[in-house]
Amino acid sequence: MRYKRIHQNSILKFMRNKIGIVILIFSFSSVFSQNDVSPFIYVLGNVQDAGLPHIGCESKICLDAFNEKKKHYVTSIALIDKENQEYSLFDVTPNITEQLLMIRRDIFNKYILPKNIFITHAHIGHYTGLMYFGREALGSKGIKVNVLPRMYDFISNNGPWSQLVELGNISLNEINFRDNIKIKPNLSVIPIQVPHRDEFSETSAFLIKGPNKTALFLPDIDKWSKWSISLIEMLRNVDYAFLDATFYTNDEINRDIEEIPHPLVIETMDLLSELPDYQKDKVYFIHMNHTNQMLDANSDISRSVLKKGFNIARLGQKFSL
Repeated sequence: MRYKRIHQNSILKFMRNKIGIVILIFSFSSVFSQNDVSPFIYVLGNVQDAGLPHIGCESKICLDAFNEKKKHYVTSIALIDKENQEYSLFDVTPNITEQLLMIRRDIFNKYILPKNIFITHAHIGHYTGLMYFGREALGSKGIKVNVLPRMYDFISNNGPWSQLVELGNISLNEINFRDNIKIKPNLSVIPIQVPHRDEFSETSAFLIKGPNKTALFLPDIDKWSKWSISLIEMLRNVDYAFLDATFYTNDEINRDIEEIPHPLVIETMDLLSELPDYQKDKVYFIHMNHTNQMLDANSDISRSVLKKGFNIARLGQKFSL
């Protein structure tokens, strides 16, 4: 599938040149013309685990979400193989019902369950959607769920997740870091360890390799300095990088941020500031807390991120592989 990508920052530069002001025309960073059936990544959500509207939140962005003025879903992506009418999910969220509907409505025009699920770690936004495959809800049969060893034990030995295994709603498949997991001859996934708060499981990023391009899905990490891999080096080897953007700055929440460490977006942009534009353009910030103004495509902070050459993942975006 040949897709023509038009980036937000390119659109912004065009508008500045033409009329001297910035108008955000598209909420998507990519516009596609589809003429075959090559695999692609489909963004199903970009919000931190607790979602939007967020519990206890009375700010405008939450009230608007309650009033359904704007839909926001918890961070997840799908690897779509339209040729074979299959897809793989990366993280299964509390918004799984709506996200599967997106896939049905926008991609396949029929209801298809995932061929594979890959789970990054055992924090609530990344695996709890599994409950909807169980007896009380869908009652699915044998959905393959790929998990690392500690996550395998956590699901197998703790209810209600263990019942999904016992009833055959899901089929757990234990994987290991650096495994090259073949989905199809031209599609593979490699789990990569990242440092994070590993209370119940290890934490993984996933390298997704397609026939022509490679993507990094890394929604959660403590700090880049703790990672054994250089982010700058990683960017040299991928075409898209979906990176942790939980907090823009450390003053947007009223809790001790040391308890919930993440690389601040301003830190990540500073780390990558000396890279050429084509490298910055690979970055798509994802997994934003409800306090992060980057969730609003028309905010000054969103415009600032784009102006610096980076991108922000938005619901419904597609990325050719």
